[in-house]
Amino acid sequence: MTDRIPGLFAMDPVYLPKLFAEPNLSRLRAVLDIDPGLVARDFGDDRTAAALADAEVIVTGWGAPRLDPPVLAAAPKLRAVLHAAGSVQWIDRAVYERGIAVVSAQQANAVPVAEYTLGMILLAGKDVFGLRERFRIERGFVIGEDHGGTGNFGRTVGLIGASRIGRRVLELLRPFDFEVLLADPHVEADEAARLGARLVSLDALMAGADIVSVHAPDLPETRRLVNAERLAAMKDGAVLVNTARGSLVDTDALVAELATGRISAILDVTDPEPLPADSPLFDLPNLFLTPHVAGSQGNELARMGRFIVEEAERLAAGEPLLHAVDPRLLSIQA
Repeated sequence: MTDRIPGLFAMDPVYLPKLFAEPNLSRLRAVLDIDPGLVARDFGDDRTAAALADAEVIVTGWGAPRLDPPVLAAAPKLRAVLHAAGSVQWIDRAVYERGIAVVSAQQANAVPVAEYTLGMILLAGKDVFGLRERFRIERGFVIGEDHGGTGNFGRTVGLIGASRIGRRVLELLRPFDFEVLLADPHVEADEAARLGARLVSLDALMAGADIVSVHAPDLPETRRLVNAERLAAMKDGAVLVNTARGSLVDTDALVAELATGRISAILDVTDPEPLPADSPLFDLPNLFLTPHVAGSQGNELARMGRFIVEEAERLAAGEPLLHAVDPRLLSIQA
């Protein structure tokens, strides 16, 4: 087809067959003249440079080389970057200044993170992780024992941040009998109510929630947002869930608070990441630790690929892109 839009893949090649397995790849190639045998890790070799010079669309993913002014100078026809992953903070602001559209698959990647979060909230409410640890040690249980303090009826869940993931978690929490609190400086009370939550200050949320889930962006002003004082304010028996970024939680303060046994935590992200082998986090019985798996994994990558295919089809049809990044919001987004 001669009317397809010239394109170029730029990412770690290992992700290409996972993002664009069939039928995603065929649908993408129906609208883009793009070669899956050419995946740029940098833009320096002759073959890649020639493709870059002709490209009107670059399809990026994890491991993509930085799109900066020298790259833009070598891509005079570029009009869209379709990022088959989440954060676009690695893309130079010069891309937006030239009027190039940037699309992110953050909305698609939010789905599995929100599903993970919901699962952890429900399990934490039943104290599944604590009871599992007790069961493993005692190797027996009393049939019919009343585990006081457990259960999800009337539990108060607090969400830090109405990000894409935070909003998806709010949707998933609707069928359950929770009171939901939300702390976000960029959300008004009426919007929070429409989302199914009551807007409160961060300090009120930390003190009032039985389960606190972190969904704020990783920005200089959010570093160590969950600090020693806020951890100390949590209820006895409360649970902290973090699927955002490890830097949002003061690791040393969390270790100290968990060591008291007063609260527990579920962490899919840590600071640093990965943790050193001798980190005390590995040995705390009241910490459930997973290796940054809440986001898209395995067959979930195909959802992000489909998301990008649909945007490429809109671009080819001359339709508005539904998920273009607003550069005015980059300062408050991950």
